[in-house]
Amino acid sequence: MPLVEINFDGLVGPSHNYAGLSLGNLASASHAGEVSYPRAAALQGIAKMRHNLGLGLVQGFFAPLPRPNPVLLGALGLHAIDESDAAQRRLRAAAWSASSMWTANAATVSPAPDTADGRCHLTTANLVTMPHRSQEWPDTVRQLRLAFADKAHFAVHDAVPPCFGDEGAANHMRMCAAHEAPGLELFVYGRTGGAFPARQHEQASRAVARLHGLDPARCLFIEQSGEAIAAGAFHNDVVAVANERVLFTHEQAFAEPDATYAAIRAKLPAAEIVVVPASAVSLAEAIKSYLFNAQLLTLPTGEMGLVIPLEAWEMPSVRGWLEGHIASNGPIRRVLPVDVRQSMANGGGPACLRLRVVADPATVDPRFLVDEAKLALLERVVAANWPEQIDPVDLGHETLAASVIAARNALLADLDLAELA
Repeated sequence: MPLVEINFDGLVGPSHNYAGLSLGNLASASHAGEVSYPRAAALQGIAKMRHNLGLGLVQGFFAPLPRPNPVLLGALGLHAIDESDAAQRRLRAAAWSASSMWTANAATVSPAPDTADGRCHLTTANLVTMPHRSQEWPDTVRQLRLAFADKAHFAVHDAVPPCFGDEGAANHMRMCAAHEAPGLELFVYGRTGGAFPARQHEQASRAVARLHGLDPARCLFIEQSGEAIAAGAFHNDVVAVANERVLFTHEQAFAEPDATYAAIRAKLPAAEIVVVPASAVSLAEAIKSYLFNAQLLTLPTGEMGLVIPLEAWEMPSVRGWLEGHIASNGPIRRVLPVDVRQSMANGGGPACLRLRVVADPATVDPRFLVDEAKLALLERVVAANWPEQIDPVDLGHETLAASVIAARNALLADLDLAELA
């Protein structure tokens, strides 16, 4: 088969909860302490995968990471928790986090047409800025090396040194004439975000480009707007997304927007840059609705579709702009709302839930690709094993921990993924 874009969604793990661990993520903070619904969350994610599969797209998934994470708790000396110590309770919550469901942060991916050795390169993100996410990369790289084990077609790298924060594909975009053609890779980093941290370090992005063997002439390193970070755009994919020749962005996404657009057009003359003005959709509305945290996809018909959360479609300013764009014959031809409310409440939209990999599906371990039968299997396992709800005050209870561990083990057994146990 030719190279195609495969979207690998993170299956929402059985420990999905609202502990409010992510500084700068306004949705996560606003729902901190609420009861979560892991079973419903996972089923919503599976429904999104089925939706995209039904569009004729190739779809994959990644399994949840082991939670609660005994490695993190042991390294912190937290074999027992002092319940009167808020810091210890927060660190325990980190060990329970299901944040690996947002696979846009799993790695940065450069397809074979862009790299010096003609292989698809993946560098696992270190996610060092947030304690609950910094624990992920050793288990993530283990899963990536299983899914992309064919060394003739893939190279999977460890995380860059943790002194440089790297958040993966959420701060990386690729533009090209077609997925299988050589591309222009856009690395977006931050310098300042007011009260909130800028999570992507410029030197991390440059290290990834070198590790992947990219042509410097086909890379751009772009500073994210500090205004956007301060407003809650903790990752670039909250305010911009690209697909093939199209960049879809809010006008306040980048520190120097005009220079950014000019540089893109100079390197990719066919580029179409669709800018949503703040006068139509404010930065606050863009972040609240996750309009840009969407999957901008090339459909089998050749037209582009935008998979957005229901929250975006329900916001009048966003819906009005999208309907006007379609009516004016813009490059986005279809708007496809999906229900991922459980993920949205914890700060992740449709784009957060997927990692894009341009590859020949035949070179990927088939256990990580889905068809209708695999999706039905995932639904059965989730319905039978995932907790119906979790109150953050219950994190640490032995009965809940045993239930979460058993649920993941049941999934791995049914998927024949014992290597991840």
